Amino acid sequence: MSVHMVDISGKPESQREAIATGFIKLKKTTVELIRSGKVEKGDVLDASIIAAILGVKKTTELLPLTHNIPISNVKVDFSIEEEGVRVYVTVKTTAKTGVEMEALAGATAALLNIWDMVKKYEKDENGQYPETVITDVRVISKVKKPLG
Repeated sequence: MSVHMVDISGKPESQREAIATGFIKLKKTTVELIRSGKVEKGDVLDASIIAAILGVKKTTELLPLTHNIPISNVKVDFSIEEEGVRVYVTVKTTAKTGVEMEALAGATAALLNIWDMVKKYEKDENGQYPETVITDVRVISKVKKPLG
């Protein structure tokens, strides 16, 4: 078995964009704490934006066979829903390869950050998380446009 990075040297650069999403299911009381800005650790969504951006930028450190590509833009959006928070991470680049993994890493980092910031409220009497679930992490859009 051999592991290697794919050679993309012959590919032309193009404008690329990927959007990834994911959902964290939370207790309704926790959702209300996020919505009202009363989480003890601070603003959950603001901190999760930073976590998403960092996740995008650190993708090559987490996934060794991805190419280190220049990131042109990262946009993070949230939808606070009745049963949790949905994250959307849009990543743009001009490169020879896509940014799907970067978008997925960003979405996952944001979701993990949300969990970290609200875990105090999600634990049961035994210190477990019976209701907290990260789910539906996926790429919902991928666009590639030639330069020029």
